[in-house]
Amino acid sequence: MNFWSIYQHGFARVAACTGHTVIADPRANAEAVLRQARACAREGVAVAVFPELGLTGYSIEDLLLQDAVLDDVEEALGAVVAGSADLLPVLVVGAPLRHRHRIYNCAVIVHRGRILGVAPKSYPPNYREFYERRQIASGEDERGGTIRVGGEEVPFGVDLLFEAEDVPGLVLHAEICEDMWVPVPPSAEAALAGATVLANLSGSPITVGRAEDRRLLCRAASTRCLAAYVYSAAGLGESTTDLSWDGQTMIYENGALLAETGRFPLDEQYAVADVDLDLLRQERARMGTFDDNRRAHAGRTGDFRRVLFQLDPPTADLGLKRRVERFPFVPADADRLALDCYEAYNIQVAGLQQRLGAIGGPKVVIGVSGGLDSTHALIVAARAMDRAGRPRSDILAFTLPGFATSDHTKDNAHKLMNSLGVTAAELDITPTARLMLKEMGHPFASGEPVYDVTFENVQAGLRTDYLFRLANQRGGIVLGTGDLSELALGWSTYGVGDQMSHYNVNGGVPKTLIQHLIRWVIGSEQFDEETSDTLAAILDTEISPELVPGEEMQSTESKIGPYALHDFTLFHVLRYGFRPSKIAFLAWHAWHDPKAGSWPPGFPEAKRVAYDLAEIRRWLEVFCRRFFAFAQFKRSAMPNGPKVSAGGSLSPRGDWRAPSDGNAAAWLRDLGRIDV
Repeated sequence: MNFWSIYQHGFARVAACTGHTVIADPRANAEAVLRQARACAREGVAVAVFPELGLTGYSIEDLLLQDAVLDDVEEALGAVVAGSADLLPVLVVGAPLRHRHRIYNCAVIVHRGRILGVAPKSYPPNYREFYERRQIASGEDERGGTIRVGGEEVPFGVDLLFEAEDVPGLVLHAEICEDMWVPVPPSAEAALAGATVLANLSGSPITVGRAEDRRLLCRAASTRCLAAYVYSAAGLGESTTDLSWDGQTMIYENGALLAETGRFPLDEQYAVADVDLDLLRQERARMGTFDDNRRAHAGRTGDFRRVLFQLDPPTADLGLKRRVERFPFVPADADRLALDCYEAYNIQVAGLQQRLGAIGGPKVVIGVSGGLDSTHALIVAARAMDRAGRPRSDILAFTLPGFATSDHTKDNAHKLMNSLGVTAAELDITPTARLMLKEMGHPFASGEPVYDVTFENVQAGLRTDYLFRLANQRGGIVLGTGDLSELALGWSTYGVGDQMSHYNVNGGVPKTLIQHLIRWVIGSEQFDEETSDTLAAILDTEISPELVPGEEMQSTESKIGPYALHDFTLFHVLRYGFRPSKIAFLAWHAWHDPKAGSWPPGFPEAKRVAYDLAEIRRWLEVFCRRFFAFAQFKRSAMPNGPKVSAGGSLSPRGDWRAPSDGNAAAWLRDLGRIDV
């Protein structure tokens, strides 16, 4: 395996091309197609899609019925076929072709010197500015047939899928312009039949607002069909007798815009992106209703024909032409992040409010350490009380200092509790911890500096034990504070420890998102200035369990690895089931250069670090061992709490159901394929 090749990791590079059309001059247009095809080939493109009727121009009107033009189309098509012989991409070219007694508006699929097949337009429009049926026949009922092109009989119909035998998951279907505007597009049936890359050759003229309509349809098609949608519209050179053209191109994948070009171009251009075929396959495997829908429409989808071809993709390093978020749970786009934070915070608040109301309105008991997780859980609880019309004093907040609790975090905890107006108290656990360690015969009780896992868990367990007994005593429930990332890694004390609570509002929130949620709470002025100032101070605090005494701060990330990388891995494991080797490939592209790509707004400059492949691999191994071979028993017994992220939750009642006695062998073997 060449680790650096996109084609080794389940990607296929596709392009949506547009250029300068010469009306009724197929030979000139064929030269333009081949010029762009050669450029795409140099970039390692597997599929290149061109506009509707690209060999003649879409706005040709009745000239489509002229034999001189149609004769030239056949010759020009022959030139494209011959010129493609040594080129990598499958070319999807628009051309009018004669068949039986009519002219058909066709997508001609060409690869390495041969025509693989021809797909006619199903729904030529005949309304408003469109009069296609004057010249063009509908191909909607063309299935199972052939057409004679260039002296050969080739497959013809709307029932054609083009499958690369040597690129697993690359299955192409073509539809034309208006086909995507009807309630049940041909591409929908094709996707159910197995197509993963849906091409649309468009001649759509531009009017005010139409570009957004196209985007909406392309995005919706890619989402509903769990596919990539490659759209290419006609541009410069089309007749402006009554209309104008903008040359819009775009590539969507499962609802996400991967690439687009500027509109109204002055010259040839193309959008290019790497489509994740693994992602599409995984989404279809998970979403069982997709295949259920195929079965419901088996009468239309069961007889699609597959035309096989060999792509022979390059194995060299082509880079990666798609945006990979450093923080997949935290979008770098400011507006998107603000919306995500608003929704996440209110999901948590509404969840807690509902639970409290359903069980008789108990008080909330929470341990507040001065760290990110307990801080966020506390401000969620405060807002839940506000929404329910209850006093914040019904929140019983305790800071429970142990042997290594710093003055800084304890002071922040007190400041936050006081500014929020909750019922605050401090309960020092060290005397009880000393007694327990003494009765256990632990060396620490004899003055030895032994700070093992027992020493740590005695403190973690006592904190939770106190909180549960306080809840018994004062009519409350214990609010959990542990986050999704800690659940993934098993970074919690099981049973009588921070793994357990009556309700955990943070269980669906990854560590990397929590800091942004707190920033959003500050920026959106959810609380007063004093509270916001304290929240800002807490954001600057090192993540630490503060369980081991010593001059140096006990850093969680120095022990188990950076949460940035672990959350990156968690997202791609939980959401898509990706292999570790692919996750490492994506992580390297996301993290190897701190100056490349975008960072979430507000992310501190000093923390904008880079990770090389060796470090990525190292922490991937830690994640695989902990997630797959160790931590599941803790997740199998996790308390209730709301799912927050579309990336998934780890509840055994929700997104993730796994055996507690599993192992990580398969993932570690795949990880071993990476040669750093």
